[in-house]
Amino acid sequence: MASSESSPKKGKSPTPRVPMPTQEPLARIKNFAEVALGYAEDQALIEASRCIQCKKPLCVQGCPVEVPIRDFIAHLQKNDVQKAYEVIKSTNSLPAVCGRVCPQETQCEGNCILGKKGEPVAIGRLERYVADTYMALSACDQITGKPECPLINEDLKVACIGSGPSSLTAAGYLAARGIKVTVFEALHEVGGVLIYGIPEFRLPKGIVAAEVAALKEQQVDLLPNWVGGKTFTIKELFDEGYKAVFIGVGAGLPKFLGIPGENLIGVFSANEYLTRANLGRAYDFPHWDTPTFPGRRVAVLGGGNVAMDAARTALRLGAEEVRIVYRRTQGEMPARHEELEHAVEEGVILEILSAPVEFKGDSQGRLTSMVIQKMELGEPDASGRRSPVPIEGAFQELACDMAVIAVGAGPNPILLDSTPELKRTRRGYIDANQDTGETSMPMVFAGGDIVTGAATVISAMGAGRRAAKEIARRLLGEDAA
Repeated sequence: MASSESSPKKGKSPTPRVPMPTQEPLARIKNFAEVALGYAEDQALIEASRCIQCKKPLCVQGCPVEVPIRDFIAHLQKNDVQKAYEVIKSTNSLPAVCGRVCPQETQCEGNCILGKKGEPVAIGRLERYVADTYMALSACDQITGKPECPLINEDLKVACIGSGPSSLTAAGYLAARGIKVTVFEALHEVGGVLIYGIPEFRLPKGIVAAEVAALKEQQVDLLPNWVGGKTFTIKELFDEGYKAVFIGVGAGLPKFLGIPGENLIGVFSANEYLTRANLGRAYDFPHWDTPTFPGRRVAVLGGGNVAMDAARTALRLGAEEVRIVYRRTQGEMPARHEELEHAVEEGVILEILSAPVEFKGDSQGRLTSMVIQKMELGEPDASGRRSPVPIEGAFQELACDMAVIAVGAGPNPILLDSTPELKRTRRGYIDANQDTGETSMPMVFAGGDIVTGAATVISAMGAGRRAAKEIARRLLGEDAA
């Protein structure tokens, strides 16, 4: 057993952190099983022992849901997984999810003091270890970290529209305080982007299913196939007795490039491609009767996590060659470092400083190639990054039969157009109070990508938590939050 006594002291160079076991690249590109395998007990305890238990833990400042990181690691240093789990669950409804997909390198781990001299504590890996290891005594444990479920007050009903990370977090927070919650999901399966957007090899469906099952045990009603703005309106929810509404519908409207040939057969938005592969279980064909487009030479346009997911999915679905086309440099790609590293290990080719200008097809309307404009770095733009500028006359044609456009998404207008009372931002997202999530409609709150634009799972969870705290305060009183 490791103990806090074995923790390195301040001023000394920290020991290297424990590597995460992973599937070998040549093996994992032939399956959709999880790439990162998780720590064993001895590995987790060694890694936990690296935490120096700072008096003022800066890591917490980097966590959108304010997990008491120092405290949970302190319990883990004593090999008390249950206590560690309870501490995490005090603020985080989805620790197994966050331990897998959060960008820790720019959040909690990015603030870890050990990172000043060496490698930060692997906080995300430890969080995943605790969540995976702890066997909840009841579903209530998974939500509240306590064995008792609160009595649900059916008179205090709250509706959550959308079932992604922000809504699930809000639902979990409110249910843990005895408030009746109904989650409305437009698709046929609950989980939002956690299901349709993130591939099985990064976030197994079983992990999301376990979190959803725990919500059901908390008497949260989860209603798939209910489209906000079509099947029901926000006004109708209030007419039916809901006291508050939380909107967490994400940003599901894909953006396109506006270049010639985008309507050719074989050109997809990342939203469509990943939804077919993940929600439709195309990765598990023929067990699921939903095959997807069989790209042989694939180009993915973009440099974020969605681009990495699309490229690595195409590789696993049998593509012989996969390229990521990005107009800036590799170092400027917004994807998580780990995901980019895994993609390169698996054989994905990076076509950097390249901007697509045209898709070309055959007489049948099928994609055959794309033309890219080679770029170089110019003067810094408004964000401080050096802007890519075209190199005159430098064009290249890449053969490809499938292209996936992963350059971002915007707000889906279905719910917003049916609710003109909702004030929107200049970019078309919901205008909501940053601290409480309240919108221009009384007792209507919003959070996640539908407010901020495409961001991270943990950011959406933080927004759901802030809104839920405010809803609980208004429905139950000051002490409830």
